[in-house]
Amino acid sequence: MPDTVIITRPLAQAQPLAERVAALGRPVEVLPLLEIAPLADAAPLQAALADLAAYAMVFFVSPNAIDAAFAHIAAWPAGVTLAVLGEGSRLALAAHGITPDKAHIVSSAEAEFSDSEHLLQTLDLAALRGKRVLIVRGESGRELMADGLRAAGVEVHFVAAYRRSVPRLDAALAARLRTLLARPNDWFITSSEALRGLLALVAEAEGDAGVAKMQQQHLIVPHARIAESAHSLGCHRVTLTGSGDERLLAALQ
Repeated sequence: MPDTVIITRPLAQAQPLAERVAALGRPVEVLPLLEIAPLADAAPLQAALADLAAYAMVFFVSPNAIDAAFAHIAAWPAGVTLAVLGEGSRLALAAHGITPDKAHIVSSAEAEFSDSEHLLQTLDLAALRGKRVLIVRGESGRELMADGLRAAGVEVHFVAAYRRSVPRLDAALAARLRTLLARPNDWFITSSEALRGLLALVAEAEGDAGVAKMQQQHLIVPHARIAESAHSLGCHRVTLTGSGDERLLAALQ
């Protein structure tokens, strides 16, 4: 029997990929490692989005940021650039009617390097100097993009669009992790934060022995930064695919 494929995305984004994995004849399990929830108070988000035309560019850190924001956006203002990190975010924009023929969308030119560092290299920072950029993210996040923009003379603003958290370890989750670690699996890991959360959950449930087992599992990751995080956490079997579900699926074949 082939190894099971574990999909660790937030639940809403995991199911379509799970169906495609199953269509390849592979056993598949969905194990969301980040829980996405709406904000307790959406008023600041709504206020920021009502003023989109005041920004030269809006950077969405993830598909979750896109989905949460577009629940409050009736139409995208002309002339405002959208910046995203990977293929998943481009697909999320397309689901809301935002495609390259309708708006200027910028992302990293290299699929395997769909991260803030390479997006900064792609941007025309000179053209953004002195202008305003809005970063739409969860309640917290990396500061690298903001720092790079500010260093180029850009006025940076943040707005939170959703809350994210690692699931709490309960008896059912502990038992499930124990079962998954009892045999080799292929794990789709699409977030460094999720991977750190997974290792913390395994350590809490199974101690050092469980962590050692997790470090021997096969991780399939779309971004170089996630691969770096995996290696730094002691994971030995890591396949870097580049951004997009097609590349993740190709790694299974």
